[in-house]
Amino acid sequence: MAASRIALWARRVLILFLVGFIGMQFVRPDRTNPPAHAAASLTANTPPHITALLDRSCRDCHSNETRWPWYSNVAPMSWLVADHVHHGCEHLNYSEWTTYDPDHQDKLLGEMCGLVKRERMPLPSYLLIHRGSRLSPEDVTALCAWSDKMRDTLQ
Repeated sequence: MAASRIALWARRVLILFLVGFIGMQFVRPDRTNPPAHAAASLTANTPPHITALLDRSCRDCHSNETRWPWYSNVAPMSWLVADHVHHGCEHLNYSEWTTYDPDHQDKLLGEMCGLVKRERMPLPSYLLIHRGSRLSPEDVTALCAWSDKMRDTLQ
């Protein structure tokens, strides 16, 4: 008798979970990529090795060219991924680089170097799934040298 009550309770919990999970799929976050104009991008006049580095490690969260992985279609992961991308683009969107004034560009270039040196970018949670986005010490040195050079051209 007790075993049948437990089985009935487990079945109800499972049904409730499934209904909730299916219901979550109808709450879709915005996953659109606004048009990207090459001439407005930070990478428009960037050396190829830096462009490749930015593409590999930064593009998904800091540009209008996000590559949305399959799990960004499944709630609740879709909510987390969309939130990271929207927050990343609000802070720095290198597809819209020319819309920033020179002082703001200078600040962003300085932050870029500081964050990668402290291993705060790319986000550790992003690196759990995208291991190829990890920056080597050589990548960090190259990115910081390039960002310092870019900052010099702004002044």
